[in-house]
Amino acid sequence: MSLISAVLLFLHLASAAFWVGGMAVMHFAVRPAAVAVLEPPLRLPMLAAALGRFFVGVNVAIVLLLLSGFVMITFAGGMGAARWNVHAMLGIGLVMMAVYGHIRFGIYPKLRRAIAVREWPAAAKRLHLIRMLVALNLVLGVLVFALAVAGRTS
Repeated sequence: MSLISAVLLFLHLASAAFWVGGMAVMHFAVRPAAVAVLEPPLRLPMLAAALGRFFVGVNVAIVLLLLSGFVMITFAGGMGAARWNVHAMLGIGLVMMAVYGHIRFGIYPKLRRAIAVREWPAAAKRLHLIRMLVALNLVLGVLVFALAVAGRTS
């Protein structure tokens, strides 16, 4: 493996780990802890702020995933030469990006607006929808990791 290929693979894996791992931390640690210790007027703004910070990293991760992935595919001979798992990972990754786009540019701004005017039930509803979609993306992200491993063993 050339140095360029190794760097591309590292960037790809690090970006995927950041995104999927970050979703796991938010879903299984940050949110439950916030629910346990904060009332909605404190919890909802804190979780929205945490999401906003996380989204900055996810934006970078998505760009790096796409760039590194397509360059690695090109180096390997293009999509026609790619193994079955590469096709599956790309397809699932694109679905994940669409779900993320809906969260980031559709639901999240509505969450922030509801918080700004202290409409706690509306904000809680938006945050619940984000949580459900993050759970979906988390499952899809774990599936992508499983496909990466499966493709190397078949």
